[in-house]
Amino acid sequence: MRKFTLNPIVLAMAASMVMPVTAFAQGDDTLEEVVVTGSFRDSLANAINIKKNEKGFVDAIVASDIAEFPDNNLAESLQRIPGVAISRSGGEGRQITVRGLGPGFTTVRLNGMEAMSSTGGTDSVGGNNRTRGFDFNTFASDLFSSLTVRKTNAAEVQEGSLGATVDLKAAQPFDYDGFTFSATGSLGYNDLSEETDPGAGFIVSNTFADGKFGALFSLSYSERNVKDEGSSTVRWTDNASQRFGQIEGVAQTDASHPANAAFRPRIPRYDSYQHEMERLGSSLSLQFRPTDSTEISLDSLWAKFDANRQEVFMQGSLNPGANSTSNLLDYAIEGDTLVYADIAGARLLSENRYDEMATDFAQTTLTLKQDFTDSFRLNAMIGTTKSDFDNPIQNTLLMQANNQRFTYDYRDYKDPLLTFGDAAYDKSSWAVTGVRQRPQSTINENDAANIALEFDFSENLTLKAGADYKDFTFSTDQFAFASEGANGVNVQSNPEFIVEYDSGLGDGRPWLIPNRGLIMDSYNLFDLALVPNYGSTYTVGEETTGFFVQLDFNFDIASMPVRGDIGVRRFETDQTSSGWFNGNVPATRDYITVDHDYSDTLPSLNVSIEPIEDFLVRAAYSEGISRAGLGSIVPAVNVSVAGTNLNIAGSNPFLEPTKAKSYDLGAEWYFTEGGLIAVTLFKKEIESHVQTLRSTPIYTQTGLPLPIEAAVNACNTQGASLGGYGANCNENLPWNFSVPANGPGGDLDGYEISYQQPFTFLPGFWSNFGFIGSFTKVESDLDYLSTTGQVQATKPLVNLSDETSSATLYWEDDVFSARVSLASRSGYLTSPIGRDGNEEEGTNETTNVDASFGYQFSENLKFTFEALNLTDEVDDQWVGSESEQRLSYYHSTGKQYYLGVQYKY
Repeated sequence: MRKFTLNPIVLAMAASMVMPVTAFAQGDDTLEEVVVTGSFRDSLANAINIKKNEKGFVDAIVASDIAEFPDNNLAESLQRIPGVAISRSGGEGRQITVRGLGPGFTTVRLNGMEAMSSTGGTDSVGGNNRTRGFDFNTFASDLFSSLTVRKTNAAEVQEGSLGATVDLKAAQPFDYDGFTFSATGSLGYNDLSEETDPGAGFIVSNTFADGKFGALFSLSYSERNVKDEGSSTVRWTDNASQRFGQIEGVAQTDASHPANAAFRPRIPRYDSYQHEMERLGSSLSLQFRPTDSTEISLDSLWAKFDANRQEVFMQGSLNPGANSTSNLLDYAIEGDTLVYADIAGARLLSENRYDEMATDFAQTTLTLKQDFTDSFRLNAMIGTTKSDFDNPIQNTLLMQANNQRFTYDYRDYKDPLLTFGDAAYDKSSWAVTGVRQRPQSTINENDAANIALEFDFSENLTLKAGADYKDFTFSTDQFAFASEGANGVNVQSNPEFIVEYDSGLGDGRPWLIPNRGLIMDSYNLFDLALVPNYGSTYTVGEETTGFFVQLDFNFDIASMPVRGDIGVRRFETDQTSSGWFNGNVPATRDYITVDHDYSDTLPSLNVSIEPIEDFLVRAAYSEGISRAGLGSIVPAVNVSVAGTNLNIAGSNPFLEPTKAKSYDLGAEWYFTEGGLIAVTLFKKEIESHVQTLRSTPIYTQTGLPLPIEAAVNACNTQGASLGGYGANCNENLPWNFSVPANGPGGDLDGYEISYQQPFTFLPGFWSNFGFIGSFTKVESDLDYLSTTGQVQATKPLVNLSDETSSATLYWEDDVFSARVSLASRSGYLTSPIGRDGNEEEGTNETTNVDASFGYQFSENLKFTFEALNLTDEVDDQWVGSESEQRLSYYHSTGKQYYLGVQYKY
């Protein structure tokens, strides 16, 4: 076969001029046989060989590559892979977006089994995760030996992903040759919190009985204390009912006055968060190989992520009606925005919130690999997974001070200035107005089994067929005080009920905040009865059976190697969801259950052709689905009657999955040992997009259960003008039905460019350098409809960054290693249709730079230094429009440093 070559220096220069790009290698089942025990460069070369031998489009990080990256958790490791972008919580990665498709479109498998993990974040990043998105911050990176991102479907891979299927594999004893032991220790420091945090871990593995039996155990522990501070506004509004009582001393009744008509912040405030996190994880793997044809593996994975968070806010309240008697002394307007205001007679709020949270994750899988003959094999797995998130304390104390001087200034977007009058620092100005306790929990459970048979017709053809079963259960709840007012608290009755809090924000004066713990204990408020938050209490169950047939092929056409797979998957899902059905009167509230089922047949094709040695052309086609969000498919609806309007609003248990056709075409050139340049074009035709739409079906056609006690009582209690239940109000009339529905879809198009090369062609010192990088471009426009079904806007998907890139420059010899890594994602929309009159809501671009250095002191001992977030990147969220952004949330968590030591035997 003819081999095409190009001067590597010219190639490197050309690739660098195109754009910074990266490629990591990947594998599927063959990945389990890979062992990387050498350098970072060796692991990259090993990964490239796996990628080269794959049939589909996959990327991965394997073995020591994970431990070597300067990352807090798995999400931050995954951001090195082309097309993967992450969102953060508490200064570290939480969820991922792949090729523009958000966390809910991605399936995550641990040790071959689909799993879910939920944690709790601040309100600004979604709080309690009640979605299908996987929270990667539950786990430390060093529990796993490989991270794999499968970007194209195959029939043998379970359905449920439109973005990617991510496989996380923990280490197993047969991955190593005999006895292996490794221990690590680290000490971290954050320059904003000025806290020092320890971390430690080890892995021990051995094989016995001439390699027939193996056992491995690993443990990882880390602490992290983070200061998370900045400013937020809880959005901006142009609501005219917020008009000031006076403007520059003149009484105002005219809502059209420029200062009244302009957008203003609802609650301009300084935020000071303190996160305390502990992450403990372990894995246990037992493997038995009684004969060369039988292998049995028992794998257990356990993780516990504990987090405490204090949130303190000092804020002005400009909500509707809050400042009707206030006097706007001075102001400035830019565009449609009141960016500066000096207010007399304002209402101030001081807030102290505390959360205790814990996620307990456990998984056990039992797998069997059996070769009956040289050409006939069986693979089987059975497993169970549970993620239990508990937030038993979510406790907030609110104080209010009326008739205060307050100034906000957002003319410098990145450095807003809030000024509170002198009376705000006088304890006598304050009174408690709110006491909240909102405990909540979320549990994800999954029991699964699968079996697959493989038969080799010849060296070129292998037939695979199998079946799989999954029983997934999701449940969540939340409770609260029946009244969230002052609950009898007199903050002036004890001088210790108000304390100083030195945030360092603003003018530096300590704020006065409620002494939350003392007040709660003194008034026995934790003993108050709680009532359910009905809209946040529901369950979803999904029982899915799937079958697949797939033909793998590998042959030559005109001396060109061709390999791939073609197959079809069939699945059936029986869905049961339960939620609270509310007729707007407590007596009519019912907890109801609705059943729904759906099925589909999904074809797939992956082809890889090698027209020239070391040059591959790949193509893929598949049809896939992504199940609707968990909160959207429960029968949690409100039924009400307002005048002649008969209304039903809430969720929709009859939502169908989102379906898409996917096309991929790529070329990969392995131009030298450890070198790769690849270009991939991809397209998805998304058939539907879930949106809230309004229709007017007859009540009995909505699918909601009968008898309709809630609707009947709504007519009786709310429909006096209609004469109560009867001809003008009953289940056989059209009702306004506003619920999530399968609206129109759209296309997603993009490309990825990847480049990787060790610079061994350079002389001497320079030959130890190397580079890996990637660039991904994505475009997608969907029609967003109003509740009446009219096109309201055509905009990108939520969470879609049109550009993501990563790059790593490294240097390595036998003793010293150094790396600098960059990960960047462009801005993205979080709400294409904004609230409070804003056109849209979004998050601005981020660029994170990390560095890692290692010194191999001896064959067994290595010292490391790592630096994360060297650019001190902020979480910058906005409302308004792309051309006129208004600050919504602007927070920094500081730079993070680690000193570490590693011992290997």
